Amino acid sequence: MLFAMKGANENHYANHMPTALAAAADAMAAGEVPVGAVVVAADGRIVAVAENQMHRSKDPTAHAEMLALREACRVLDASRLEDCDLWVTLEPCAMCAGAIAHARIRRLYFAALDEKSGGVLHGAKVFQHPQCHHRPEIYDGIMADEASQLLKQFFAERRQK
Repeated sequence: MLFAMKGANENHYANHMPTALAAAADAMAAGEVPVGAVVVAADGRIVAVAENQMHRSKDPTAHAEMLALREACRVLDASRLEDCDLWVTLEPCAMCAGAIAHARIRRLYFAALDEKSGGVLHGAKVFQHPQCHHRPEIYDGIMADEASQLLKQFFAERRQK
């Protein structure tokens, strides 16, 4: 899918969704819902990659996005990620969308829509609230078929057990 970059420095642009999908596959192999996230710095380098770890860590906040944001802040020694982009395989939930706003992520790229639990284009629509102090640029549908297939496979296998 092609999408406008709204003034992005195209010298540093690359599609990082394959890396997020690889993290999602790792999550699935570990029995987690297959969601992966990647934080990319303004210079194009990947500073964090994470996958869902809620069940393994027994932590309801251990979504891929939350873990990637925390790691990126640690790596960059920063409390905000203003010049960073986040790539995620599934539309972030309301909790993650709130964290994305607080982190001041510049651009959010995600693959599959989440009509049930999404918090960006569905459900809470966090970035549309007047209380939201930061709204990233949003690009959806990037490699959505691949991300959706992982999710469908994961849940089909769970129903068979």
